[in-house]
Amino acid sequence: MDDKPAHAVLPAHTKAAPPSTVVIFGASGDLTKRLLMPALYNLANDQALDDKFQIIGVDLVKNDDAGYQKYLTDSMNSLIAEGGGEFAATELEEKPWNWLTQRVRYLSGDFGNVGTFNDLKDMIDARTEETGSGNAVFYLAVAPRFFGVVAEQLGAAGLLDETDHGFRRIVVEKPFGTDLASAKALNAQLLKVASEKQIFRIDHFLGKETVQNIMVLRFANGLFEPTWSRDHIDHVEITAAETVGVEKRGRFYEVTGALRDMVPNHMFQLLAMIAMEPPNSFDADAIRTEKAKVIEAIRDLSPEEAVKNAVRGQYTAGMVRGQPVNAYRHEPDVDAHSNTETYVAMKFLIDNWRWSGVPFFVRTGKSMGTRRTEIVVQFKRAPGVLFRHTTGEVEPNMMVFRIQPNEGVSIRFAAKVPGREVQISEVNMDFRYSDYFKSEPSTGYETLIYDVLTGDQTLFQRADNIEAGWKAVQPILDGWARNEGPLEFYEAGSNGPEGSDELLERDDCKWLPLE
Repeated sequence: MDDKPAHAVLPAHTKAAPPSTVVIFGASGDLTKRLLMPALYNLANDQALDDKFQIIGVDLVKNDDAGYQKYLTDSMNSLIAEGGGEFAATELEEKPWNWLTQRVRYLSGDFGNVGTFNDLKDMIDARTEETGSGNAVFYLAVAPRFFGVVAEQLGAAGLLDETDHGFRRIVVEKPFGTDLASAKALNAQLLKVASEKQIFRIDHFLGKETVQNIMVLRFANGLFEPTWSRDHIDHVEITAAETVGVEKRGRFYEVTGALRDMVPNHMFQLLAMIAMEPPNSFDADAIRTEKAKVIEAIRDLSPEEAVKNAVRGQYTAGMVRGQPVNAYRHEPDVDAHSNTETYVAMKFLIDNWRWSGVPFFVRTGKSMGTRRTEIVVQFKRAPGVLFRHTTGEVEPNMMVFRIQPNEGVSIRFAAKVPGREVQISEVNMDFRYSDYFKSEPSTGYETLIYDVLTGDQTLFQRADNIEAGWKAVQPILDGWARNEGPLEFYEAGSNGPEGSDELLERDDCKWLPLE
């Protein structure tokens, strides 16, 4: 690894992270093979990992070092052969992959067995003695029911105790709880064994360049921030549309649903980036404090009021990208009479000075016709008095942040059509990362894993932020638990249930089409 890759995921000047051991619980799981290992491979290819870097995979599956290394190699080659997805490599480069797999070890063990963690401690202690660095990151790529179990075992084994030899950090995936009470309980469980600065609650959406670029566009440009308020903005739309269905995750999805899976984490983090006040610095806590304030300012509603401002849907059989899709109720491990939502749309109001009266509309769904994550900032319509006798209507200006795919930003404004008469038309000014910055597509995890290794918590959620998110959606969950609000159905491959459009029509608004 003497030369930098032509197009790095991280900037070419990025320093290698401190020497660390990354312990992956759930080492044989889907998250590890589809996202974590590709991200670590990209980091290795960028020379962003120290030469003393090491991975220890922990899982119940019986295996050894060589067998696990082969499993990872086969998995990576399969991802490349499949194409698509978030890992966009066309081939597995031998040099960085060999560098990485030489540093992979494996530990077979039960997460509930004290012996597993004693064996893990012995491996890390031996590594510390060998390299002089005791830095360790414990990544919980496991089902949510194991989060507290693994954390408590780590604490009991002394694996989270920081010393002069190095830091100890724990990474927790979503969903972080299933409601406000469970989120508070999980936070309490984690904070018994680790401090807040050791806990990294991860959301890979925040690793996307466009998400991070929202703050730069807002706060580094005098052009945008003066208009970023109720005085100029009519409403905001946040969309996360997925073409994939539940697939083989029926058992998980039945007790989770679209709201729990996406809204208190992904969607609210995007909302907070758009709506937050300027922080007093780029210090992690300064940014996270402003984001928490936004979520805490979401208007409290009764369950009855909340249900009226929410739409839940479930996909039926249809065609997605030319392929037939079964109805959700016919997916494996799904109840034939399930009322679990695979789509949700909601209206939120933020009760602070900047955003008073501005509706924030959020929608997310599975088995939809288009894969797209975007934020639409709809500005107020300019007075049309001057143009009332011209051809063409003066449409509101619009700013669209495209998170995935094709990361970028576009701005819609009015322009005169060439000719002797004044005729107005809409035009778009588009910025794509791929056009201006020659960087390879990434999974979104590269930046976040690097930040964990370097101790930067800016893009990770704090306990109060998590709990504020659940508090905002709890009234909807309570209302649905009482069977309030109908479950609508939408055909797989469509844009969602009709009620979603009707939700916006009440405020004289329309979703930006997904076509």
